[in-house]
Amino acid sequence: MTTLIPREPYTEEELTRLYPKHLKLRLVQVVRQRERTPVSARFQNAGLAPNWPYCNAARQLKASILATPDLTKWDGLTYRRRIEKFGDDDGPVVATGPSGEFDSICKPGELTDVGRQTTLALGRRLRHLYVDQLGFMPKLISDSDMIYLRATPIPRALESLQQAFWGMYPPSARTADFPSPTILTRAPQDETLYPNDGNCRRYAHLSRAFAQRAADHWNESDDMEYLNKIFAKWMPDGKVAVDSHPRLSGLMDTINATLAHGPATRLPKEFYDSKARAIIDKIGVEEWYAGYLESAEYRMLGVGALAGDIVTRMTGSVEQNGTDGLIAVGGENGRLGTGRGGEKDIKLALSGCHDTTLASLLSALGAFEGEKWPPFTSHIAFELFTDGKTTRDNPSGADSLTPLSSQGWLSSVFRLRDSINRHASKPEAIARKPIDELNDEQKKILRDHYVRIRYNDKIMQVPGCKAEGKHLEGDTSFCTLEAFKSIVDKFTPKNWKHTCASNLDSPAFPTRPEPAGY
Repeated sequence: MTTLIPREPYTEEELTRLYPKHLKLRLVQVVRQRERTPVSARFQNAGLAPNWPYCNAARQLKASILATPDLTKWDGLTYRRRIEKFGDDDGPVVATGPSGEFDSICKPGELTDVGRQTTLALGRRLRHLYVDQLGFMPKLISDSDMIYLRATPIPRALESLQQAFWGMYPPSARTADFPSPTILTRAPQDETLYPNDGNCRRYAHLSRAFAQRAADHWNESDDMEYLNKIFAKWMPDGKVAVDSHPRLSGLMDTINATLAHGPATRLPKEFYDSKARAIIDKIGVEEWYAGYLESAEYRMLGVGALAGDIVTRMTGSVEQNGTDGLIAVGGENGRLGTGRGGEKDIKLALSGCHDTTLASLLSALGAFEGEKWPPFTSHIAFELFTDGKTTRDNPSGADSLTPLSSQGWLSSVFRLRDSINRHASKPEAIARKPIDELNDEQKKILRDHYVRIRYNDKIMQVPGCKAEGKHLEGDTSFCTLEAFKSIVDKFTPKNWKHTCASNLDSPAFPTRPEPAGY
């Protein structure tokens, strides 16, 4: 794993095949990650510089400054960041790079200049596909109300999300009065955009158990013996193991980060042995992601809440088709909203997350078989379609409501009230309620909608969608929304925090196989 080399844009022939004319694209949700420095400084004994000079954003950081005591005026302060650390005698010194750099030094795990470049390029690729080629998103936007933006609390996730948004909608594609976009974040204890072992005790227990199983399986293997012949002399404890210090995954992290950046931060050539890198990748994928393939509980605690959120936006989108998006009053800018920040109006969702997010999601859906660790700047696109050949304009039988401004005030209030009363139970109930608990009217809303997953522009297959009646006729990669929701329902927690605090003394491994993607 290192930086993703993206394929060329789809040709017209490929677009015709991948996006059939009778399928209308309704919603796209993209989760992605990017290049960064290693999360810890390692292998200085092998000559690797501890301070990497690839963060030129540090030369021009900006802070919001309160300019008046009454909160009426705000200004911006542009500043340079330098990193101070302990010197040889514990006195303070400024960290420098391999060539004496002061002002572009990165923190551990920080988004680098390369990471900014590749995520900017990803945003441009998304624009080319969804704006220029497919016409799904508008060329010019006056606000970001149709775009859901969310990042984890880790700064590189937020910064790379900003870069991708800028690539997709640069200033020239926004009106002069474009308001500041809203980016959603969560406190660490509520974060579900990555497997949150720091705040989910049961998940931490499970992940440690699967990691130990990987160590027991691989530490005395021929493959590990090969790795020790190459790397043991550089390891602090004189050996390489799944659970060595640094861990095998830490060795992989440093190797991949060096490959993604410049020659000033390279390791000795032995570290880039192709056979060794293939072994490290194979073991790392098993250690980190085998639990998702084998355990429903692992899937639920690791990415169940995130997968449930993805389906929630899908069901919200199809509900909008049935109710014209009119569920409650009070959206931004005076628009009719949904009481959930206007999520029924969303056409595009961009999430800034991590490599573990991507591989965990795909593994939980049974769609990661045979894949390597996600390269830097990998992304997943969850696409929702409506089949125009079979879907009526108003499948739920709901009334289409005309804008309030064209109705009498009193009659509009009563029509709105009646619509809300008719549909109040549908959107949220469909979103998180298991499909076998939905009534016939709710199930009807989901019909003739299809979900497809693209991973780094490669079409992925969810195994449970291959069965007859669970996919678009002639193409098993288009999973029916009913089937996709049914699969995700099985590992969507009803109360994630409660589940994280439960079963702490229970065995980590399931008593029988619980395969993913069904």
